[in-house]
Amino acid sequence: MPTWLMLIQIILSIALIAVVLFQSRKASQGGGIFGGGSFAEHRGRKGKEVLLLRLTTGIAILFMVSSIFMSIF
Repeated sequence: MPTWLMLIQIILSIALIAVVLFQSRKASQGGGIFGGGSFAEHRGRKGKEVLLLRLTTGIAILFMVSSIFMSIF
């Protein structure tokens, strides 16, 4: 397994944890983990929340792609 790929995986995991921790949690969205939330709630977000949502999505996709590459190599 290439060292550079493991380093990218570590950096992405730390970045993903940091971005998730920066997101604000509202009381009505707490049940989203168990199916209580809906995708329509995303429309009410503004500014920083939208940026963090897109950043979280992007980093998560990169993390999954790097995980696939690690399993191949």
